[in-house]
Amino acid sequence: MSFSYSVKEELSKLNNLANKDLVAAELQGYLITTNALDIGNKIKFSTENEYNINRFNKLLSNLKIDYNIKMQGNVYIITFKKQAESEKNEFSEEEQKAIVRGAFLGSGSINNPNNTYHLEILINKKEDVQIIKNILDKYQIHVKELKRKKCYSIYIKEAEEISKFLALIGATKSVLDYEQIRVVKETRNNINRIVNCETANLNKTINAAIEQIEAIKKLKQTKKFESLPDNLKEIAKLRLKNPDASLVELGQMLKRPIGKSGVNHRLKKIQEIADCN
Repeated sequence: MSFSYSVKEELSKLNNLANKDLVAAELQGYLITTNALDIGNKIKFSTENEYNINRFNKLLSNLKIDYNIKMQGNVYIITFKKQAESEKNEFSEEEQKAIVRGAFLGSGSINNPNNTYHLEILINKKEDVQIIKNILDKYQIHVKELKRKKCYSIYIKEAEEISKFLALIGATKSVLDYEQIRVVKETRNNINRIVNCETANLNKTINAAIEQIEAIKKLKQTKKFESLPDNLKEIAKLRLKNPDASLVELGQMLKRPIGKSGVNHRLKKIQEIADCN
């Protein structure tokens, strides 16, 4: 089962159909989406999601709207007569949430957060896009808009915004599931970044040590080693005996310990002398 499917399953089971105003608002949300078609004096709504169609026919039944339902392949199709448009202009907060919920149920989708953060709703008309955006703005949920060939898309690509959206429409369990997946994913990504960084640093240290040892061996081969100052000879001998040691560790091995930058300076000096010979 996809994450999007499980969200719609949860929403379809919300026990909030006693309030006729909320039912009408949620139905309004459904009807502004691309899965609802205006065909003359009828409305046709189509979906492959069984939970979605169950919710939709409950809304219609609750409002005492007669409908016909049939299957075409894997698609459920509900047809009913167009109702008189509501003259209501002011909606309560719960009614506004119901409109958004209906829009998501109507044509919304959400990717599995294990893969990518993406939530999208497809809407027929520009003015209806603005209605949804205005509602979401009140709850500081920021969405982006995209004009497609025959419709409009509003979408969210930020994980935190998607969680806020799911909470707004009443998908409480899905929010918890989403956040759990998100935390595990981001923890895993952080660990990978740390490991990659440490691996890169280790490779850098190993490569530097190899270059230092090669420079020291070159000076020995060309009989230039014994002419080095005592402080350079001391660090060179330690490097040959301890090829895996860090600069900090080498510095602590000296008769007079010095810090990382001091060790690095001496080894670079050895390399510069080797390069000139």
